Amino acid sequence: MGRFSLPEQAPGGLDSPVTAKVIKYAAKAQVAVFRLTGGRVGSTWRIGAGFRKPVPTLLLEHRGRRSGRLFTTPLLYLRDGEDVVIVASQGGLPRHPQWYFNLLAHPETRIGLKGRRGVPVRAREAGPAERDELWPRLVELYADFAKYQAWTEREIPVVVLSPQP
Repeated sequence: MGRFSLPEQAPGGLDSPVTAKVIKYAAKAQVAVFRLTGGRVGSTWRIGAGFRKPVPTLLLEHRGRRSGRLFTTPLLYLRDGEDVVIVASQGGLPRHPQWYFNLLAHPETRIGLKGRRGVPVRAREAGPAERDELWPRLVELYADFAKYQAWTEREIPVVVLSPQP
């Protein structure tokens, strides 16, 4: 394990309420900085495997499936032609992230990219064959996705965001 590498086994307390709060508030801070700077700061992930190989980050808007409220979540992404691919890893936690369920309920949404706000997209979960094709590319983009998958019993969903007019 390198100095900036994640451990092979899931860290103890990964699914504690404290961890969830830390993730929540760190994400809020990243969203605020990203918006304030137009993505000049906050549009690149430099933690874990991203320390040596920074990963592009977007802002995903999603509407609460029960509340109807609008939320924004920073996520790593991979370009696949015109599409953008995101991963519902939630750092290897045992449950899918809320944004994933919100996108299933409300797939028409918008993303923010460096220098571009409110890009309209439609979300869909990648099917098994498509996920099998995308997963190695996602791990190449951010090696920690493989560790997150090893840390959890659930299959981590891959979501494709297609541009809309």
